Amino acid sequence: MTANTESRRNLGGSWRLAREYKLLIAEMRERSSVRDGTPPSSVSPVHHAGERATEVTNQTTKGSKACCFCLCCCCSCSCLTMRNTGNNNAKRDTNVELLNGDANETPTLEEIRSWAQSFDAVMKSARGRKKFREFLRSEYSEENLMFWMACEDLQKESNSASVEEKARLIYEDFISILSPKEVSLDSKVRETVNSNMMTPDIHTFDEAQQSIYILMHRDSFPRFINSKMFRNLMEAASSKES
Repeated sequence: MTANTESRRNLGGSWRLAREYKLLIAEMRERSSVRDGTPPSSVSPVHHAGERATEVTNQTTKGSKACCFCLCCCCSCSCLTMRNTGNNNAKRDTNVELLNGDANETPTLEEIRSWAQSFDAVMKSARGRKKFREFLRSEYSEENLMFWMACEDLQKESNSASVEEKARLIYEDFISILSPKEVSLDSKVRETVNSNMMTPDIHTFDEAQQSIYILMHRDSFPRFINSKMFRNLMEAASSKES
């Protein structure tokens, strides 16, 4: 297979995912409008004719911008926001801080040693998650932990409207191929998420969350416990207790 053939195949797959994403956005916007009694959003569902997709936009809505299926995120396309304009209390930030409680306190030497032995110990500790997140930020992979924390927060939600809103934001921030914070998921997991998003609930991202957890465990965690940051943390705690 030539490089050009492979390139065309990859581009075709990206366009297919983009079309699926746009259809998903359109359907969720329509559901939100029906539920909240707000006017339909400016981006109408995508209609397919053969293999071509033509998007119909509402040109009467002030400030609306037609979607260009831009995969490089170079435009302010209206499909990138997917906001519920009728809900003033909706929060865009899915950088959920589950680092509450004693997260800002200095970890003990015993606690740090437990982190070196177990990734589960890191993830169950507010202080451990905080330090691990600082390390991931230095490696430009902080979005993995952000996604995991957002999923944990979603699973604690009991209000159905809030579940759908949070699921929508998680998808937009971490699953969409148009997001700069997109996490790495294989095609099978991504298809599962897309299917779950048709009727989102607190378990919509369970498979994706587990996949990212395994990725962090196998890839980032060994580097974390062998990093200069971790050694300095250990030395600081040892000096404090001596």
